[in-house]
Amino acid sequence: MAEIIQKDGTWTFDGDTIRIVPGSDKSVSRLRRAVGEIGVPLRAVAGVSFEPGRKAGRLRLRLRDGADPLLQITGGTLDDGSDPYRLSVEKDRSGVGEYFVDEVRNALLLDQVAQGPVDSYLLPGPGVPITVSAGDGTVSFDGERIRLEWKWQAEEAKRSGGARTLLLKDVTRVEWLPSAGLENGCLRFSDASTPPSRPEPKYDPYAVELWGFRNDPLMALVAAAVVARMPHPRAAGDDAAPPKTLAPASVPAPAPAPAALPEAPAAGDDHDALLRRLRELGELHAAGILTEEEFTAAKQAVIRRM
Repeated sequence: MAEIIQKDGTWTFDGDTIRIVPGSDKSVSRLRRAVGEIGVPLRAVAGVSFEPGRKAGRLRLRLRDGADPLLQITGGTLDDGSDPYRLSVEKDRSGVGEYFVDEVRNALLLDQVAQGPVDSYLLPGPGVPITVSAGDGTVSFDGERIRLEWKWQAEEAKRSGGARTLLLKDVTRVEWLPSAGLENGCLRFSDASTPPSRPEPKYDPYAVELWGFRNDPLMALVAAAVVARMPHPRAAGDDAAPPKTLAPASVPAPAPAPAALPEAPAAGDDHDALLRRLRELGELHAAGILTEEEFTAAKQAVIRRM
């Protein structure tokens, strides 16, 4: 088992699951503390890396496109501090960070985990009921209904109409955008009756305008909880179509799939099966299918099982 413990959090890998627990340090973001512990199954992982730095390094976990509702709705727009799949690593623990990366990469090679997009969520998303207050409103979601209520700072056009309720079954699109520079962000919902042209979020009765304050990222949790209970954007098998839950420009491009490896033997396989596995890896390396680095990593992983 590989484990790295830092002020920022603790990551543990047991061969099947990467368990991420946020740290208790006051510098840990509200979003990461609200998310809490995350169990990432190996089959949801597209890659992992360690980036050394002058004062501290950083572990980064990359998930397969469409595996996590939170990443699906935020589309790569979360800042580093709010991203639960990044861990700050102290300089004197860089060796542990590199070891952690090696263990996960070896497991990905041996288990032949694909790196391409998925057509169903592999992580459950935030639990319900959930309520978040930020910007000009408060949003609650109980698993079936979304309720938007307005603060006194909201525009009169919103407050005069009172609270709004949407049924989950009627929602066709969810959009979350963080504030950037002088531009405010928003959490916005659409249904079949939503016109193509709609008012700005500050006047839209089905949108919360976000002003760039500390609670803004928490609205992404509400969005993720809703998205996790909607049909997956690739459920119909149309990988070419952009997910309905995100603006097309924010959809990250899928990573290329790795070269296929022969099926890895189970942990309980005998010595002869492991020897056959080593021969197969050698043949793939000789044929140029595996790079020197991939061959060395896979070979060491097999040897450790012998």
